[in-house]
Amino acid sequence: MAHTAHKNPKKEIFEAPEVIDRKAKVLADLIRKSKHLVVFTGAGVSTSAGIPDFRGPEGVWTLMAQGRQATKKSVDVLQAIPTKTHMALVELQERGILKGLISQNCDGLHRRSGIRADMISELHGNTNIEYCKNCGKEFLRADFYAVAPDNRPLHDHRTGRKCPICMTHPLHDTIIHFSEDLPLGPWTRAEAHCEKADLCLVLGSSLTVTPANELPQLVGERAAAQRKKQQTQQPDTNLVICNLQDTDLDYLCPSPDHRIYARTDDLMERVMHYLSLPVPDFYVRRRLIVETDVDANPAGGRHVVTVKGVDEDNSTPASFLRTVKLVTAGGRPRIVKTEPFVLGWRGKIGDMEEEQNGSLAECGADEAKIKSETLTLALEFMGNYGELGFELQHTVRASMPDNESNPEAYQQRQVASTVYELVYNPRNGTWVGLLYR
Repeated sequence: MAHTAHKNPKKEIFEAPEVIDRKAKVLADLIRKSKHLVVFTGAGVSTSAGIPDFRGPEGVWTLMAQGRQATKKSVDVLQAIPTKTHMALVELQERGILKGLISQNCDGLHRRSGIRADMISELHGNTNIEYCKNCGKEFLRADFYAVAPDNRPLHDHRTGRKCPICMTHPLHDTIIHFSEDLPLGPWTRAEAHCEKADLCLVLGSSLTVTPANELPQLVGERAAAQRKKQQTQQPDTNLVICNLQDTDLDYLCPSPDHRIYARTDDLMERVMHYLSLPVPDFYVRRRLIVETDVDANPAGGRHVVTVKGVDEDNSTPASFLRTVKLVTAGGRPRIVKTEPFVLGWRGKIGDMEEEQNGSLAECGADEAKIKSETLTLALEFMGNYGELGFELQHTVRASMPDNESNPEAYQQRQVASTVYELVYNPRNGTWVGLLYR
């Protein structure tokens, strides 16, 4: 808050490009040799996305302490594009180089960029995640803020929504306010990573807020103890800090090359260059599960399709759809505007697609026919990245016995589930891929 910032903030220092380049090469060598790289991020990794920091010259709390209004218009966090730093960390994750990511940021950009839930410890919460205290289930709200309303008391974290699993229990946001304890799970994971770390890289943090700043301090003090014991500037453990302002942990950096005054994007671009790794472009990834429950009766019946958004673990519910419209070959369109997106239709499953020789244990038939029907699912997104609507063609298949005259010789209900991943390019407004399994 404002009382944690100074009216006269620390001066920002910008090292020369050639100095940054030299230090980036040193850092790349450290990363290449590292067996357990941990990265600790602060608000500075998101400033190039248009999100202000807190303690810089134009930081949120600096302005509050000075009684000034912001002169630059900030970007809505829900529309912010992950930065080159965010995407470089995703690449390091995918290559198996990054072992743990610890963040003080609540903006959700790390998760949105592609960082896995099991990779990151979000110490101060995430504005896009709410959870149920009763069952422990988390819900990712990719396209709206999952935070308590402003009219609630500061420490009342109820968002106003109910858990769809427990039905009656309230959902709570994950934001940590000053004087509140950090969440045990993320803190325990972060501490375990720092105990294993042979390299801790701090990006864009003033390292002011406790107890979060104790984590890189743990690594730095271990490195200092190793240097003292070995009487060498090349300990087994290293702390590297990249921040435009001085921090209280700068003294733990073993050499000037380990303390970098640069924007994090400028540093990480050069580091990735020296690692011969690309900085990937950001794509909006929306994962869907389409579940069908069909009546395989040759005479026809009632069928149900359920469409639900999920996180990358295929388990955590994710909200990013506004409406789902079902169009079948012979029926009128049906539309659902609220979660859960459950739609029904009646009739026969479509024409025979192929024959399979064999037996259906449940129906005792010698041969089975596979009949199929294609459903058109018109998806409308909440669209913070301007996502256009997308028509998903989903094929429903049902096994039917060759002897359709025998009413006992078929499974009346057949359930199936398919996972789709839709990939959207926000730079040109197109859907660029459809992955499924």
